[in-house]
Amino acid sequence: MIKEEEHTFDLVIIGTGTAASTTASECSSAGLSVAIIDSLPFGGTCALRGCDPKKVLVEAAKIIDSNQRHENKGIIGSQGVHIKWAELIRFKRTFTDPFPKSRESGYLNAGIVPFHGHATFIGPTAVRVQKGETGNNIDIILRSKHILIATGSKPMNLNFPGSEGIITSDQFLELGCDNLPDRIVFIGGGYISFEFAHIAARSGSNVTILHRGKQPLEHFDPDLVNRLVQRSRDIGIDVRLEAAVKSVEKSLSTTTTSNLNDRNKLVVHYSSSDASKKNNHNNRETGLLKVEADLVVHGAGREPNIEGLDLMNAGGIEYTHRGVKVNEYLQSVSNQAVYAVGDAAASRGLPLTPVASYDGAIAANNIIKGNTMKTNYAGLPSVVFTIPPLASVGMQEKEAKDRGLRFKIKHEDMSGWASSRRVGETCAAFKVLIEEDTNRILGAHILGPHAEEVINIFSLAIRLGLTSKDLNDPILYTYPTNSSDILYML
Repeated sequence: MIKEEEHTFDLVIIGTGTAASTTASECSSAGLSVAIIDSLPFGGTCALRGCDPKKVLVEAAKIIDSNQRHENKGIIGSQGVHIKWAELIRFKRTFTDPFPKSRESGYLNAGIVPFHGHATFIGPTAVRVQKGETGNNIDIILRSKHILIATGSKPMNLNFPGSEGIITSDQFLELGCDNLPDRIVFIGGGYISFEFAHIAARSGSNVTILHRGKQPLEHFDPDLVNRLVQRSRDIGIDVRLEAAVKSVEKSLSTTTTSNLNDRNKLVVHYSSSDASKKNNHNNRETGLLKVEADLVVHGAGREPNIEGLDLMNAGGIEYTHRGVKVNEYLQSVSNQAVYAVGDAAASRGLPLTPVASYDGAIAANNIIKGNTMKTNYAGLPSVVFTIPPLASVGMQEKEAKDRGLRFKIKHEDMSGWASSRRVGETCAAFKVLIEEDTNRILGAHILGPHAEEVINIFSLAIRLGLTSKDLNDPILYTYPTNSSDILYML
């Protein structure tokens, strides 16, 4: 028989990622009693299954790429450098394995009470933490003045036959094999697929990306995306556009080979509007094309991880496919006791770690002081950590035109600039949108070495309303650096 025990707090937080931890820390410091819940290891997506461990793998791939780019430029033996996947994953785990315990210890030291288990709403201001499955047959009832939903995101469901045979990006980061499989297919053309494809290609795998739309990386400037797609193809990544996956099947070989890849081959079937392929169907009965793989990875996007919270029990909390519906204070539009942040909230912010941290601080302020602080996502930068990286902040051309703004465009290939040539990078370009009357920076888009760092300066300019002259006249940039290239972008 499952027993129940009750506790009361000022704030109950569901989730332990970046947004949750920011709110918990600030509210606890302000004197509120805080409880925090997670059914997964404490830490959230970014620290354990996303940006931080991914960046470890990216840095290894950059070493391979740098060696190849410097061949015949004074570097000898560049082809001898390679990635040993199992050792790289072991190194990655030195970051992720200690993190859950460290985070929980931090909560305890701050007076935040942690609970392990699955949380569900049982009322407008109450949740149940189900712990029976862990062997402890006690359900915890937590009642609170405020509840924060900070459950992050999860890979979205892929509704086609055989989708259970593919792995998620979370699982890709845990592959413990000595070397990656020979043939890897990534489903989807977003940042997850492109980042992992660039890592896998530098690890020696034959990589295919299947994207159902005409334009991958839809939140980035199309002209720079086209350059990155071409660079991806140049390093051997087979990028197939307008390729909608219909099914994945396992093809068990009848041979007695001991090679697992030969015995457990996967076949991905997809449709394509590419006219050049319509007369050469792999399957004449269905009209579908196919690609064989040893591993298929889900990179087709993520969705708010709010399923299973029983939101209807909390006074019918309203939500969409983008998350809990919130106002400009990140407060639920249908339950004033509930706030939602980060990937779990249907706000105007992108599903990025800086947004989660920012949302957490906004929610903390409004829980402590009442709704006195509104969200402002102006100047929010985003990056796809390919090699080279692609970064973006502010408006794209289409948005600026749709708003009726008068602006000028600075757009140039940077592959001939010294900052690119000295590192052997042949794929580099920028595009900056500047309002004509005010000289305000409307948008900046950069592809090339250290784009992920340079974009922060443009982000600051947009957020503070600075002009192109503000970034030019009084600023003394260190030289020669990629940041000093800003002078030639304005």
